[in-house]
Amino acid sequence: MSQRNQTLWQAVKFTLFSASAGIIQIGSFTLFNEAFRWSYWAAYLPSLVLSVLWNFTFNRRYTFRSDANIPRAMGLVALFYLVFTPLSTWGGNALNAAGWNEYLVLALTMALNFVTEFLYQRLVVYRKRIDTNDVARRALERQAQAK
Repeated sequence: MSQRNQTLWQAVKFTLFSASAGIIQIGSFTLFNEAFRWSYWAAYLPSLVLSVLWNFTFNRRYTFRSDANIPRAMGLVALFYLVFTPLSTWGGNALNAAGWNEYLVLALTMALNFVTEFLYQRLVVYRKRIDTNDVARRALERQAQAK
């Protein structure tokens, strides 16, 4: 598979896993916002953490098919969120306080997170460790046997 096709396929898988993480984030945000009546930031933060953990697990194994050291990879993802979380929490809270609908703010934040996190994971977290795990090795073996 060419590098371009590989990156495109990774983007497709990242999109699908991010959609599932988005369902978790929206569902938990809605629970915290509607049932518990938490403020925007108090509902946003735990819902973001839940979606990040879900997304990290599946993208490491299936999107980037990486055997990268889990603590190191998670540490690099944590560095991303050390910047993204305060900025998105502050910005989202400010927009909500200015009268923007909390679900519109959440959707915009999630879209920004989607694009920047894919690029960060592809180019930083897994840059040298893509297609190195058992899932990737089995796929290569199947391709070789098919030839």
